[in-house]
Amino acid sequence: MASSSKPKKTGRLRSKLQRLFSSSSSVRDDRDGEPIAQDLQAPVQDPSLPDNLRGLTPPRAPVVGTQRRYTGAPAENVASSTGASASSSMFSRARNFNVGGNIQIDSSQHVQHVHNAQDKSIDGWKMLLENITSNAFYDSGARFDPPKCDEDTRVEVISEIMDWIGDQDSPKRLLCMTGAAGAGKSALQQTIAERCADSGILGCAIFFSSQDPTRNNLSRIVPTIAFQLGQHDPTLQDCIRKAIEKDPPIFTRTIRTQMDTLVVRPFKQLQANPAFDPGSFPHVMLIDGLDECAGEERQAELLSAIKHCLLDNDLPFRIFIASRPEWAIRSALNPETRGYLYPLAYHIQLSDKYDATEDIRRYLWRRLQDIGSQSYDLRARSKSWPTVEDIEKLVLAASGQFVYAATIVKYVSERRSSPVDRLQTVVDWTPEEGRLARPFEALDVLYAGILSAAKESYEAVDTHRGRNFLLLLRAHHINSNARLGFGWCAPNFDEILSLERNAHEVLVSDLHSLVVFHQQSSLMCFYHKSFSDFLDSETRSMNLFIPEIQVKAAHVYNGSAAVALVLYSDKGNLLSGQQILALAHNDGWRKLDELVGYIIPMTKSSAFLAVIFVIMRRLKNKLNEPGLADALKPYYNKWRELVKTYFVENKMEGLLIHLPPEELEEGEMEEGQGRQEESDSSAHEVLR
Repeated sequence: MASSSKPKKTGRLRSKLQRLFSSSSSVRDDRDGEPIAQDLQAPVQDPSLPDNLRGLTPPRAPVVGTQRRYTGAPAENVASSTGASASSSMFSRARNFNVGGNIQIDSSQHVQHVHNAQDKSIDGWKMLLENITSNAFYDSGARFDPPKCDEDTRVEVISEIMDWIGDQDSPKRLLCMTGAAGAGKSALQQTIAERCADSGILGCAIFFSSQDPTRNNLSRIVPTIAFQLGQHDPTLQDCIRKAIEKDPPIFTRTIRTQMDTLVVRPFKQLQANPAFDPGSFPHVMLIDGLDECAGEERQAELLSAIKHCLLDNDLPFRIFIASRPEWAIRSALNPETRGYLYPLAYHIQLSDKYDATEDIRRYLWRRLQDIGSQSYDLRARSKSWPTVEDIEKLVLAASGQFVYAATIVKYVSERRSSPVDRLQTVVDWTPEEGRLARPFEALDVLYAGILSAAKESYEAVDTHRGRNFLLLLRAHHINSNARLGFGWCAPNFDEILSLERNAHEVLVSDLHSLVVFHQQSSLMCFYHKSFSDFLDSETRSMNLFIPEIQVKAAHVYNGSAAVALVLYSDKGNLLSGQQILALAHNDGWRKLDELVGYIIPMTKSSAFLAVIFVIMRRLKNKLNEPGLADALKPYYNKWRELVKTYFVENKMEGLLIHLPPEELEEGEMEEGQGRQEESDSSAHEVLR
């Protein structure tokens, strides 16, 4: 009995399966009229089926992309008219049909993607979704109200970028735009992203942010790129899904391996499809704020992956990267050292090439007038507000950087107070102690973040151990506007600070978004005047502030003759006896002699000689060091002759009367002697 009933049960089961799948295969798609059993996604729930078959899901339908202009190539798992239309059963050609713990169906048609029940426990696309950062999308809610260009601003640079994007025959498929902090790079990227999305050519966009832990590192960047590209084509999405299912730990591998596995290989598979139209696939890839990705090495790793995976494989993408000119991208684009991206990239140096002054002026006028028109304050609604004088003062202070103007607009737009009063606060603001108003707070957060990161990186280097980054930077800052009495060129100032030659370049290697050294004068220059103001104001820079007097005092005690003399040039009377002896004992005169050629061609050179004369006199008469005074005398005489010659050759003989005498007079009393007696008498004890 048992043996005779078993075949009947199996026959009934097979009959049910045939009816079930035969009916599904007859469903037709309105697009081409062909049977597409794969479009049915509901799992099989027939209660009469065994447990191991209940819930079986037919092959998935392709996901339609989101771009309007690109419909995608036919997915390879969609049945065509040849071989499918005449089928009455999905198993009509099955050879080893087996119902058991695993399903093994030997078919060349409809169920070729189903191998065993265990494979379905891994969903590659779902795994991808779990490893992306949606906050990095150009239209992410996390970036609500992102900065973007006003309609009639940055017209030239936007036109240049869009022309490059449209020229798909151009051999340079990488555009790198570098610019100072606050130059408007993110606003430009956002504007380009929106235009490309509206045109249906945006493949993907990544916006880094140092403040967002989901997008300030590389862990989720490649999956996010792959996800966005896969959204445009069902076949590409299926290739990416398979790649993940084949290698589930792919998200833990190197950036280059991820890029190759999730982007390059799937896209090459898509290209191999005869129905693929490369000209219609969204081809623009945008990456903004590379410098906001934590770690220089990680930034360099991403650039290297883009080069080796996307550019070297000749994929049809136009890749636009925006960044501050920090080490990773700066070294890769360096023409002098032939950086590896230099011959491949089209480089726009935003802060140097485009003057944003007019755009900032238009931006301030429009935004402030809009704020005024919506204000309850009748003064703000007046046509005379804001005044031309106020606007011009703000434009000058902006130094061509949009971030300053945007900060001002945000401050003035506070709806709980009068825009007139708040604008006046900005215009009249001075860093007075105890002042409560902080109109530049957003800007100061930007500066503090960049400065703190640079400090940490500089002082972490073992050869910089013991150096004070902020002190050295402040010294260069003060030197740049001749507050030391002279404007020393950077290489000579390195020596003055007892540093190795060209140490200034290392000092600012992480600050290229804020400062640069002038090529001719070698003096430190600031992209932002407001950053110079930030360094000068304790109210703004707070715990990063270094007083000017601290800079002066620090380097005198280092025995740096030149700095001591320049900083304390009030005829030498501000120098203590201890400082003078430190100069004499630390080879200060020889060091100064090497730099004197830079001092002589100045109208203050007679004041310089006066300092030396006073030092020589105090060494002999008050410090009881006639030997040290005699050692200084030959240098003094030499420098005095150089100054005389310079005055005569440049027809400045009238200044000769200001030169100090050649010889010391016995018993000569010096100016300010009283306030120096105690210092001079104790100088030897301190030095001992």
